[in-house]
Amino acid sequence: MTSARPAGRPRRSSRATLEEAAAELFLENTYAATTVEQIAQRAGVSRATFFNYYASKADLLWAGLDDTLRALGQALAAADAGRTPVDGVVESLLDAARDRGEGWLPLALTQHEVMGLGAAVAGEGVARAAPLVDPVAQALARGSGLRASDARVRVAAAVVAAATAAAVVAWAADGVTRGPLEDAVRRALDPLRPALAAQLG
Repeated sequence: MTSARPAGRPRRSSRATLEEAAAELFLENTYAATTVEQIAQRAGVSRATFFNYYASKADLLWAGLDDTLRALGQALAAADAGRTPVDGVVESLLDAARDRGEGWLPLALTQHEVMGLGAAVAGEGVARAAPLVDPVAQALARGSGLRASDARVRVAAAVVAAATAAAVVAWAADGVTRGPLEDAVRRALDPLRPALAAQLG
């Protein structure tokens, strides 16, 4: 005998369900007053399932940003070999930014006041750019003939990653006045091109 599925939410991926449950609870109770157990219960999953997808409830705040930065990093694998290393990286990031819609916007940036997060939350968004450093370094190294572990490459990659993340965070915080993400990333990276090229020179 099979049991009937309980009424309520239709089955979806646990990741999407956890994100939705967390958003609801953060808005209802504030971020600080919401526990992992409450999120798992609202999502209809176990605590262990929660930790299969997220290391902490803070990761749920940044899911959209993390996914966007990961997509930007993947775009770097196709950096144009016909350009200078810096131009190849910047143009690849701009192409990826052009392809992003607005459905991914992180709760930490769009709802931080309602969730009681405070203004310091934007700094954490920029800090989450660390995983972007390796793909940027690899793309810069490919085009420059330097190793990805070379200090000059690592510094340039860290600058690109931080500037890109800062642009994404500022763009998301602009609300209804924001223009295309590509424009925000371009404003952050274009002025850096000469210094980055000199760094790799």
